[in-house]
Amino acid sequence: MSLPTPERAGAVDLAPVRGWLRDRRAAMLAEIGDYVGVETPSDSKPHLDRGLDWVTDRLVAALGPASTSDRVRAAAHGDTLVADFPGTGPRRLLLLCHYDTVWPAGALAEWPFTVDGPIARGPGVFDMKAGLVQALWAVRALDAAGLPRPPLRVVLNGDEEIGSVASRPVLEAAASGVTAALVLEPGIDGALKTARKGLGLLRIDVTGVEAHAGLDPDKGVSAIDEVARVVLWLRSLAALDRGTSVNVGTIAGGSRANVIAGHASATVDVRVTDPAEAARIDAALAALRPSDPRLRVTVDGGWNRPPMPRTPGIAAMVDLARAVAAVLGEDLSERAVGGGSDGNFLAALGVPLLDGLGAVGSGAHARDEHIDIDATVDRAALIAGIIHAFA
Repeated sequence: MSLPTPERAGAVDLAPVRGWLRDRRAAMLAEIGDYVGVETPSDSKPHLDRGLDWVTDRLVAALGPASTSDRVRAAAHGDTLVADFPGTGPRRLLLLCHYDTVWPAGALAEWPFTVDGPIARGPGVFDMKAGLVQALWAVRALDAAGLPRPPLRVVLNGDEEIGSVASRPVLEAAASGVTAALVLEPGIDGALKTARKGLGLLRIDVTGVEAHAGLDPDKGVSAIDEVARVVLWLRSLAALDRGTSVNVGTIAGGSRANVIAGHASATVDVRVTDPAEAARIDAALAALRPSDPRLRVTVDGGWNRPPMPRTPGIAAMVDLARAVAAVLGEDLSERAVGGGSDGNFLAALGVPLLDGLGAVGSGAHARDEHIDIDATVDRAALIAGIIHAFA
């Protein structure tokens, strides 16, 4: 099913939708505050279960009963909810949100949700609790204005902040049969994220031969020396002009100063913009060999998220979104970013999408995390217009 044209997307008067949302600014802000008050740290299964219960109740209250709903259970991580809601027309639109946050249980006790003039602060408010609430209010606004909405598939992911390890196959399966997707991650200064780097997470382990550093220096083979060699080699793989970075984040090893180290390890973060670069890194790692036959070098881990280049499908979605923004008298910018999201998985499957469509603000994963309330309310009108274009 083809995407709606920008001409169609820009043909609807959205002033009543935006006016309705602005009139309900206080109610929308209150719901954002309530949601921030439900702690959902990625590493606490009981908190995540309660959080998904809370979100599911609000989802049904806003969109009505689901035609199908599947809560895919996870043993240690947050469950993944896939729910379909009826609508008008053949185009099914996927709304993708994660409900876990990086903030630990108890963060609210010392940093509660607060409103200071046009700014609201709190753990997870920007990344990405406000984005999910925006989507709910966008649908409410369409219904209130009597504007049709397409069939919607809502996917709520509970382990995005730790790599979507458990939820990835569920997300990929949920992408089947959809026309396009909206990823309600926050933007950067309100800009869409139209390209993201792929992310590789690696662990290098080296086993050496221990010996007394003073009495038998010739009998040992240092694992630390080998890790140092490998680290310098890894750094040589970086190609910043091609968007490829390699960062060795931690090194550990050895036991005492007078013992030749028998073990050492390093953790590595690799980012690439181009799938060809990912293949180059893979080939280099496959060819890695120890410098001494008495050493053993192993590489664990792999690509946590594939690259998300600005595909023709993403470009077409940007054109559509800009047509809706123009109706609202707004400009809409875009950026390529180094971080990954669940949008990477969908883009790798060829799904046209918009990422970074969520809250307007700043400070993701930081104590300055905040949203611009008025801009966030108006962003809900933009989301509503994009959703309506698919009906």
